[in-house]
This record gives sequence, structure tokens and C-alpha cells, in this order.
Amino acid sequence: MSTSEKISNSWDNSPGVSRIGLPAYEWWQEALHGVARSRGVQFASSGEFSYATSFPQPITMGAAFDMPLIASVASVTSTEARAFSNAGRCGLNFWTPNINPFRDPRWGRGQEVPSEDPYHMSQYVMQLIPGLQGGLKPEPYFKLVATCKHFAGYDMENWKGNKRYGFDAKISLQDLQDYYLQPFRTCVRDANVQSIMCSYNAVNGVPTCADPWLLQKVLREHYGFTQWVTADCDALQNVWTDHHYGGNANAAAAASINAGTDLDCGQFWPQNLPGAYNSRLFNDTVLDRSLIRRYASMVRLGWFDAPANQPYRQMKWLDVAKPDAEVLALRAAQEGLVLLKNEGTGKLPLSKATVKRVAVIGPLATATTQLQGNYYGIAKKVTTIVDGFKAAGFEVTNAQGCALTGTSTSGFSAAVNLARSADATIFVGGMDTSIEAEDKDREQITWPGVQVSLIQQLAAATGDKPFVVVQMGTMVDSSALVADKNVNGLLWAGYPGQDGGTAVANVLTGAVSPAGRLPVTQYPGDYVNQVQMTAMNLQPGSGNPGRTYKWYNKAPVFSFGYGLHYTSFNVSLPADLPTTFGAADLIRANGTDGGPLDLLPLTSIPVTVTNTGNATSDYVLLAFLKGEYGPTPYPNKSLVAFTRLHDIKPGDTATGTLDIKIGSVARSDANGALILWPAKYKLVLDVDDRASWDFEITGTAAVLDKLPSK
Repeated sequence: MSTSEKISNSWDNSPGVSRIGLPAYEWWQEALHGVARSRGVQFASSGEFSYATSFPQPITMGAAFDMPLIASVASVTSTEARAFSNAGRCGLNFWTPNINPFRDPRWGRGQEVPSEDPYHMSQYVMQLIPGLQGGLKPEPYFKLVATCKHFAGYDMENWKGNKRYGFDAKISLQDLQDYYLQPFRTCVRDANVQSIMCSYNAVNGVPTCADPWLLQKVLREHYGFTQWVTADCDALQNVWTDHHYGGNANAAAAASINAGTDLDCGQFWPQNLPGAYNSRLFNDTVLDRSLIRRYASMVRLGWFDAPANQPYRQMKWLDVAKPDAEVLALRAAQEGLVLLKNEGTGKLPLSKATVKRVAVIGPLATATTQLQGNYYGIAKKVTTIVDGFKAAGFEVTNAQGCALTGTSTSGFSAAVNLARSADATIFVGGMDTSIEAEDKDREQITWPGVQVSLIQQLAAATGDKPFVVVQMGTMVDSSALVADKNVNGLLWAGYPGQDGGTAVANVLTGAVSPAGRLPVTQYPGDYVNQVQMTAMNLQPGSGNPGRTYKWYNKAPVFSFGYGLHYTSFNVSLPADLPTTFGAADLIRANGTDGGPLDLLPLTSIPVTVTNTGNATSDYVLLAFLKGEYGPTPYPNKSLVAFTRLHDIKPGDTATGTLDIKIGSVARSDANGALILWPAKYKLVLDVDDRASWDFEITGTAAVLDKLPSK
């Protein structure tokens, strides 16, 4: 290839080189929660390949706290993607998942990620990436190439004029190690992802796509990444036009390829690398390196090999949206629903013996694609909440009542009259992507528009009859609904995907018991007046109550991990758990294979869970660590293990095993060193501390990992 041919293939819509048989290729495909519409994915207008399975958004699947579920979703998604690819409808490089932790409730793309907690995020990644790629180290071919994005410190779109394209995220080494980078470390070092996307923002003064410390020292040398890095779309142009980095456009283009970016999603490189090359700002070795990294991944995908002996190349339309995929999409939605309130004479589940006629009211009662969130594909069918209740055998009436936003109350009267005539009323509202999305952060975290006013009027009108609110979207302050005694039930659904209507109906009627847990904190509305979205620090400070459940020092509306059931559980720990561990002994006994020290085991704990109520139900077992260890201030608590137990019948006992790694017990110092600290610790189960275990780590502090110096 000539230099000009190499540069012409440096962007996502690569033209190839016909004279040597290199085909054109589009590198940009999306599959956040199923094969999604994007530049490289082409759905047919009808018939075959006109739809794919559309799972819930990651924020809803994260609420399930079910990691085998995530692996299954990833496997189905990659199978359907391969089938699309074999039909010439997409490539094999998918720019998913988004693994930036949900730091701030205003973030428009929070729906794309499973959690605010980095440990939870990392466990999600460990199941998702192998499911997408066909295993940890698949031979002879990878199924797909997944892309962990956005590296790093990216979690703001456009807040009060602060745009992602030129934002400089000021992040301490401690927060980088403990929070912002942890999911990426897992993605690269442990899950063997084959691609990384650098982000629009800068970190501590340097645009991430031109930062040799992030891309070379941290990503490649420290985490061991050997594959390719793509820039987010037009992020390389932003290195110059928004960050004003490099001195001129040619120098900015050279800075990014020299730093370790390998692909431009956009045309900044084709336009500016020729001038940079002629000015000797980068050389052929660097240019060849980026091409080899990318096209070597295509070799590992079998792209250049004959399809006859490749099982993945045999996947076809019959492998798309199969019945078992539809069952999985419904299960994912049901497991991710979180019951936040259930009280009064009209408490859930709805009884079919007394409830015949249901009024389903609200701006999202008949929503279809709004249940999918952003980065969605075309589903075979999206079941609305209204249709879900009709299919469940109810007589259903419907009124919108109000819009998601705006001040009009003209629909209130009809909605209230409808509620009065029904045996039970379901209000379905909250938010959709017109309110929160990519390039669209919120400034308020209260319910939009006049929805709360309508809810309160409906609640007063229904009297003793069941009245339930179903909230779509990410978190809003529902404290007014918690306080309203006429609101019997509050169910958070997020973005439940193609079978959202069926899932909601099944849970509200008791066909399925709710067992999801909030993957984020629900803050009171005035939180937005206390914390600047641009402030990246997590710990509380002067006038700042802190971020996420780990650091927030005021009372949340609902805490991370909160979720009610239709039954009750008793949870107990073994009586003979050890009370002391020596730091050196933990490492000496297990750390002889040269692997990462943070993955060494602390212990495995069998926990017994007994269903003491009257309904069969799943139970999510959450283990948090408390203690005064590491630098001050200390976190409130930290999630260190979890598992989901399934279908525990009344009176039955199930056992869940909590595998705790020493890295989950460690915290970082100010220099980004992850340290196992000698201290006294307390492990507590569930958000209400149902059981606890005290232990001590003795000896000398042990460094498990350290970010490289700049």
C-alpha cells in the first residue's frame, strides 16, 4: 500500500485498495442492547433482516444483578450480528459496550450503562465481552470485535453550555484508579476486549485520543492491550477545533496517531494526516502500526478466509429473533423491574378476582420505541403497557392525561374520570430520549412537566382502589409519590425493551415476582443545586454531599440496591467465618502464578436465603463492605460481591456463594496505588444490613496495583 492508500483507509468508512484486493469496509456498527441501527448496520425495509431482538437498555438489565443473564444476552446479540454480517448487512466490529460509570444522575447517556458502581460495572463487562466475542480467547476465530468505550472520564454531554467536545475532566489519580478506570481495566486485562474507543473529553489537560499516558502507558503497557483504538466520531477533529491541542490541525492529527489512536470516525485524519506526514510529524512505522492493529483483528474474525469451514459464517436469518431470544428479552425485562413502593389496601400484586377493568393512563402508556431507549434496533414487535394488560386478560381503558413535558392540563379531567370508573389504575410516565439522551443532559432530576400533578389527582380519585405508578427512564425524584398514601405502588422500569409491556403486566399481576434492585441512587431534586456536573471528584467536600451511594452523605430518596418483593426473606451467614487475615499470607498463598494481585481471593462465603413469605421469588444477594481503611474520607460502603438466586419457593432455602477478591477490599491512595490496608472491616448483606461479619486484615499494607507515572 502506498502512503496515500494507507491514509485513505484511516477512517471508519475505509474504501479499501482494489488493486491488492483489500475490500472497502465500514468499521462502525452498534449493538448496545441488540443489533442497532448505525452507519454500518442496514435493516431491510421488510421481510428477512428487517428486525432483530431488542433487549432492555443496560440500565434496566443492570438492575437484574444477574450476570449469567448478561452472558446470554451478549451471545444472542452476537449471533444475530453474525447473521446480519453474513447477509452483507453489517461488519463485525461493534462499538459497544458503554462502560463509563453512571456518576451523575443528569447524564443523558446513563441509560446506556448498567450501574453507578465500578465493581458492578466490571462484573457486567466480564460476562458481556466474552459473550459478544465468542469467549475469552476464542480459537480459531472471534465471533465479533467488541469495543469498550469511552476511555476515559466521559460522562457529560451538554450541561449548561459545557459540551463534551471540549470538556477537560479534572480527575485525581485516586478516583481514576478506584472508579473511572476500573471497568476498563477489567475489559482489557481480564475480558480480552479487542477494541477500545477514546472519548471526546480531555483528562487533566490532554484530550484522551491524543494522550500517550492514557493510551500507551495505562492502556497498552499497564493493562496489556495489544489491539486497536478508535476515536469517537469526530473526536479527532475536536482535538484541534475544541481542545485547541497541538498548535494546528496537522499537528493535532499527528498527536493522536502518535499517542496510539488507530482509527478516525470521521474525516479529520484523511484531510490532515497527509500534511502532517509531509511535515514529518509522524512516520511510516506509526501509520503501519495502526493499520496492522486493525486489519489483524479482521484476520482473527475470519474476514479474509473462505466461509466454508467457519461455523460463524453459516449463521443466517433463521438465527435472528428466535423464540428463545424472545423469551430471553422478556426475562431480562422482568428481572430488571424494581418495586420501590407497595403499601395500603390496594397494594400489589393486582388480584384478578377483584380487578377486571384497568385504566392505563399516562404519556407512555402506549409507548413503543420509547421503551427501547437510544441506540436501538428495529424490533419484530414492541409490546406497549396497554397491550401487556390486554394480553393478561384485563378490560383496558386508556387516556394520555398529559404529555411528558409542558404545562397543559387539558387531559386531566378525562383521565381522572377514566380512573374513577376502573377497578385499578396504572400511570405510566417518567422520561424518554426526548429528555435524556446522547448530547442531552438534564438540568433537573424531578419528574418533568405536570406528571406529578396528574398522578396526585389520579391518586385522590381512585380512593381505596389500587393505584400504581410505573416510571420509565433513569432516576427522577419520586419523594412526592412516596409520601402520597393514595399511591399504592411505584415500579421503576427504565427502558425495558421490546417486551416491556408484557414484563410490567406480569410483575404487577404477580405472574412474576419483582426482585430487581436499583443500580443507581435516587437523589432528592435539590441535589442538582449542590453538585456541579463538571466536578469529577466523588468524595464530599465543602457544600458538596458527594457522589454515588459510596460517598453521598445525605438521605437518598431510594438507595443503590433498594428493591422490594412480594414475599419476605431471611438471610444468614455461617457461624464459623474467619476473623483474621494476614495481608502477606493472602498474597503469598495465592499470588504465585504472576496474575493480577487484585483478583486473588479473600474468601468465598455461602449464604443461606429462606423464603419466609407466600410468593415464589428471586432474591438478589448484595454484599457491602464497611470500615475505616485507606485514606480519609472513608466511603459509606462498597459493593464487593453479589449473586441472584432464582425461584425460591415459600418455605424453601437456597444458598448463594459470595466470592470476594482482595481487590474489592482494597482502596487507592492519592498516587493511584491500589492497596490492601490493615484494618478492621465489616461485611453487611443487603441495603438494610440483614446479616454482618466482622474481620480484620493484619500485617503491612500491600500494593496490589499502581497506575504508571506520567
